[in-house]
Amino acid sequence: MRQQFASDNNAGMCPQALERFLEANKAGHALGYGGDPWTAEAKARIAELFETDCEVFFVFNGTAANALSLAQLCRPYNAVIAHALSHIDTDEAGAPEFFMGGGKIMTADTPLAKLTPKAVEELATRYSGTHHVKPAVLSLTQATELGTVYATSELRPLTEVARRHGLKVHMDGARFANAIARLGCSPADLTWRSGVDVLCFGGVKNGLAVGDAIVFFDRALAHEFGWRVKQGGQLNSKMRLVSAAWLGLLENDVWLSNARHANTMADRLAAGLVGIPGVKLIAPVEANGVFADIPQEIQSALRAKGWQFYTFFGETGCRLMCAWDTAPETVDQFLADIRAAASA
Repeated sequence: MRQQFASDNNAGMCPQALERFLEANKAGHALGYGGDPWTAEAKARIAELFETDCEVFFVFNGTAANALSLAQLCRPYNAVIAHALSHIDTDEAGAPEFFMGGGKIMTADTPLAKLTPKAVEELATRYSGTHHVKPAVLSLTQATELGTVYATSELRPLTEVARRHGLKVHMDGARFANAIARLGCSPADLTWRSGVDVLCFGGVKNGLAVGDAIVFFDRALAHEFGWRVKQGGQLNSKMRLVSAAWLGLLENDVWLSNARHANTMADRLAAGLVGIPGVKLIAPVEANGVFADIPQEIQSALRAKGWQFYTFFGETGCRLMCAWDTAPETVDQFLADIRAAASA
């Protein structure tokens, strides 16, 4: 299958992660369930990356990371405040609510998929008393489902509102690496220093095969979380084959290089789309996704040539995702084909 723009999940493992995976596999027997040296080292490397003492857990995918971490922060009568386009509300088949045991997600549809302090304030104070759910968590997506990013100057006012109302702060960081690559700040500044309590740190969309990380910056919040991971079917008995690949991603900042490349390819794609008749960008390109309004007839022509991408909004709002391995030639060929379709 040639490279496509349907999803950054379509890409395979990056070479560095695959190499460390194979090394761990060749090493013979090792303790299971995370009692191995690769897992210990990966956790230590993540703590070093974030410049703080933290609790780290590896689970199979982002949905599990979000659902289990939110369940850890909520009781069944609680609510999570999130954006209307958030993955936890639109793309996880009710998994967060399921694992919360009855919790609710309250949403606001603010511009560019980014919550505002005003919107959070309104949701946090909407209800009172035992007849209603009680907000307990603010969930922020970094980068967002529209490919935009929260700068630290935007995060801090949001987390201040959360603190004022006694809310914990969860960050869905499936594309956290892409946000860091764009903003150029430190992982610590974009998380715990800005008031984030728990990060779901995505690796699968950035060069891994499996194994996103849940990072608790407040270690007290992770109390007995290991049991929740086990009960949720997310405790990998051969954990070293997940954590060793993480080492390949973390060493020499491969995670950041992969994200920078994906972002660069998104920039290249967006720049080429500008000026094509009938095509216009829907949102600023700040991570590795390009969201564009593409007429149906042009979409049909592209799909007839074998291109795969999703129509996300209505009939013409399309999502084009670049991955860690997207080649410039792939971008250029797509642009040549869309130009030809627009001029036909």
